[in-house]
Amino acid sequence: MRTFFLEPKAWREPYALDGGEAAHLIKVVRARVGERIRCIDGAGRSGVFAIAALEKKRALLRPESEETLPEPASRCVLALGWNKAARRTWLMEKAVELEAAGVWFWQAERSQGSVPPEAKESWRAQMIAGAKQCGNPYLPEVRVLGGVTELAEAARGFPRVYLLWEGESPESVFSPAEATVRGPCLFILGPEGGITEAEVRALRAAGVRPVSLGRRILRWETAALLCLGLGWWGSHHAPVVLESPGMTDGSGAAGAQPLEGGA
Repeated sequence: MRTFFLEPKAWREPYALDGGEAAHLIKVVRARVGERIRCIDGAGRSGVFAIAALEKKRALLRPESEETLPEPASRCVLALGWNKAARRTWLMEKAVELEAAGVWFWQAERSQGSVPPEAKESWRAQMIAGAKQCGNPYLPEVRVLGGVTELAEAARGFPRVYLLWEGESPESVFSPAEATVRGPCLFILGPEGGITEAEVRALRAAGVRPVSLGRRILRWETAALLCLGLGWWGSHHAPVVLESPGMTDGSGAAGAQPLEGGA
């Protein structure tokens, strides 16, 4: 059964696909009246619909079943230093496939160009394409942040925050014990040019703990994909749950807290 994206505001009578989704259904798939399709809304809702009528630019739908699925266990957010666009759209699709809770772009000192003032519609379209392909009914939250000060403030709401840093003496290697903990988690990566010492100091002051992914220096998109994979795998294999953002280490800074069995 093919999957289509039905905007949350369109989940009411009369149910209808329009725009690009309708064009794909009518002109590419060449669906017929009576055929069944699955629709998702990006906020956890999934439903089966029968095609009731086909118009030139719209497909009318008849609902047959509907359910709201639980949020993915991972709840992993990637905060990526703004970088050139070569692999950005590819990474947005992978974030959906690996059930990321969010993708943030922040303005680092060594970023290539300036982060846009707000999230682009094309990014959302790329994630929708990924959601339709893999069947994930949840779209990650996309945010754009200014410099490291704004990033550090946003990080304070997470019980686990890791800075993936290629510094000369990282404090620890990211361990399996840390991967296998469910709940909110924020991974911070710099741009391809790396993160500066001043940015590291600012994040440390907010309670963020630098960790390493190993002795090799990974490309921007490789490190990002590895973090997503670790978050996905860990959330599906761990009994421990950190319930919600807002947990602190007692100093007011979000948890970059050592975990039992961690490095």
